Amino acid sequence: MNNYFIILASGQSKRFNSNKAKQFIKYKNKALFEHSLDKALSSKLFKKIILVVNDRKQIKKKYPKNVIIIKGGKERSDSSLIALKYIKKFNPINVLIHDAARPNFTIKLLKKLIKTLKTNKASIPVISSKDSIKYKVNNQLFNLNRSNSYLTQTPQAFKFKDIYNLSLNQKNIIQDEATLFINNNLKIKFIDGETLNNKITYKEDINNIKIYFGIGFDVHRLIKNKKLYLGGIKIPFHSGLKGHSDGDVILHSIIDALLGAMRKKDIGTFFPDNKSKFKNIRSPKMLKPIIHILNKKNFYINNLDINLICEQPKVSKYRSKIINSLSNLLNLDKDLINLKGKTVEKLGLIGKEKAIACEVICSISQ
Repeated sequence: MNNYFIILASGQSKRFNSNKAKQFIKYKNKALFEHSLDKALSSKLFKKIILVVNDRKQIKKKYPKNVIIIKGGKERSDSSLIALKYIKKFNPINVLIHDAARPNFTIKLLKKLIKTLKTNKASIPVISSKDSIKYKVNNQLFNLNRSNSYLTQTPQAFKFKDIYNLSLNQKNIIQDEATLFINNNLKIKFIDGETLNNKITYKEDINNIKIYFGIGFDVHRLIKNKKLYLGGIKIPFHSGLKGHSDGDVILHSIIDALLGAMRKKDIGTFFPDNKSKFKNIRSPKMLKPIIHILNKKNFYINNLDINLICEQPKVSKYRSKIINSLSNLLNLDKDLINLKGKTVEKLGLIGKEKAIACEVICSISQ
């Protein structure tokens, strides 16, 4: 396996019309470029993955050692050449070059591209246009024959030596690496691309997503001589929450909210309180299979809004720790989690500091 993957994510995104560069905009709960990076990593097809960006300060997350982040150039073709020059020292055989603005390709496509390089120097995914295409010559319009017209996609796959030498000798700005082969009358293997592997160019391209909502609620009495867990962490307090499990009202409410959004009944269906095997179970263990269902069904969380209802302890004191814990447990950006503390003006069991309740609203998309 001597394959390398280059992700070009240093564009200026002028058409996206945003103060933040498109490649760093959140899309399906991740920065746009991360979709390509995560798929390349999970495919286990590449020795190294080169991420080419214009602003390294935007990247806070730590990635495995085989992910290398470098600074790109002014034009797309400049960034591509910078990356090719960088990986030359590793003596690569194959290289795939991909635009970060295409997050929806599949690992199946990666495998197909690499397979075709066994007998070809260049392999490009293409799809047919769904629209009529016209071109203009001297103020006169002509129709292109759609059966002979191709819309090229990325990733584009090449034998390294060939694409490196062509890029090195290229003086003009090019739109993609396939152009180098076409301009030099070199053979390209065209393979079927993927309809969903669309390029995100405008803000409207990421807004057509269905959203589902779920509501969760839980309340438990406080009892002496028990540890208090909220949001998956231990909170210093004189009492803990009574329950068949550890009584973590925040995680229980999140579980019910997620199940509600997925239309999967409730927490009691999965963890009945008459089963001894769930006695004193920690709530993070209860959350884990629910997240597994979420991922298996290709859902992702858009955001969580949490009301923790109690007189004591004060939420403001532990807000950051709880949000950090939830971020890790849910694999969710902290910015997408909101935690509010609410009191009940000394009313009822909660007002007398004998109980804690929580309510959660979540939204998910598929």
